[in-house]
Amino acid sequence: MSKARLIKRLEWYYPTERFHTYITFPFLLIATVIAYPLKEIILCIYGLIICIFILYQGQQYWKLKLDSLKGIQIEQDRYLQFFRTAKQRNLVLIALIPISILIQLYLIQWDFTNKYFLWGLVAAAVAIGEHINYYHTQLMIDNKYDIAYIKKNKRLKKASLAKDLQENRL
Repeated sequence: MSKARLIKRLEWYYPTERFHTYITFPFLLIATVIAYPLKEIILCIYGLIICIFILYQGQQYWKLKLDSLKGIQIEQDRYLQFFRTAKQRNLVLIALIPISILIQLYLIQWDFTNKYFLWGLVAAAVAIGEHINYYHTQLMIDNKYDIAYIKKNKRLKKASLAKDLQENRL
C-alpha cells in the first residue's frame, strides 16, 4: 500500500479506534455496571476493562503511525518502550482471566448457562483477540489489500505493531 493511501486509510481508521477506546467500550462498561447485578458481571467487567486497555494501545499506535507517515516528529524510543511494556502487561491481564472466570462461576453458583457469564466470556475473548490483532497476527480483514494478501500467501499478515517492535522502529 502506498504511503498516500496508508495516510488516507489511517485518517479514518485512527479516529474510529479512538472512538471505540473512549466512547463505545467505556459506555458498554458503564451500562453493564448500572444495569446488572455486580456479582453476575465480574467477568464481563474484567473483560471490558482489558479491552479498553488494549484498545488504548492500538489507537495510540495508529496515531503515532499516522504522525510518523505525515513527517511529524515522534518520541520513537519512548513509545517503543511503552508498547513493549504494555504487551507484557496485557499478557499478565490475560493470564488472570481464568481466575476471574473461577470467581465469576463461584459467585453465580457454577451456572455455566448464566447469560452474564457467557457475555463475560465474549468480552474476554474480544480482549484476547485485540491483543493478538495488535501484537502478533492481524486478525482484522477490512480492505481488498488484506484479502489479496491472504489469497496470495494463504495466511494472515503479521500485525503492523509486531513488525515495528521487531524492527525497533515506528
